[in-house]
This record gives sequence, C-alpha cells and structure tokens, in this order.
Amino acid sequence: MRIDKFLKVSRVLKRRATANEACSAGKVFVNGKEVKPSREVKEGDVVEIKFGEGVMKFRVNLVKESVKKEDAPSLYTIL
Repeated sequence: MRIDKFLKVSRVLKRRATANEACSAGKVFVNGKEVKPSREVKEGDVVEIKFGEGVMKFRVNLVKESVKKEDAPSLYTIL
C-alpha cells in the first residue's frame, strides 16, 4: 500500500491530499529515509512524520485497504 493511502486509512492524517503534501514536502520518513507519496509501506516499517515542532514515530503493524474508525489505531504502534 502507498504511504499516503496508509496515513489516511490509519487516520494518522485526515485526508490523503494532506498525506501527499506532507510526503512531497519532505516531512515523512520510512525506516529513516525521506519518501515520496508513492512509496510502498509494509508491516514492520517504522514511519516518522514531522509536525511543526513535534515528531510522531510509529511502527506499521498491519496493512489493510479499509478499516472502521475504532479499529484504525490497531494498524500501528506509536514508539
């Protein structure tokens, strides 16, 4: 699954367009490397997103095309 779609499905970011912009702006890293929106993400990858002053870092547990809102946090573990 593409990183921009994963960020939207997991509800880390609200919209796919926002996820796409964050990747294009160099604010998203997978396993320590800056990525583009089309980067494939898989289970076990460590994703880091820079938000202004802060950073969110999490490990991908599960990759699913769609999940219910209450099940979205099960897709990742915050580090």
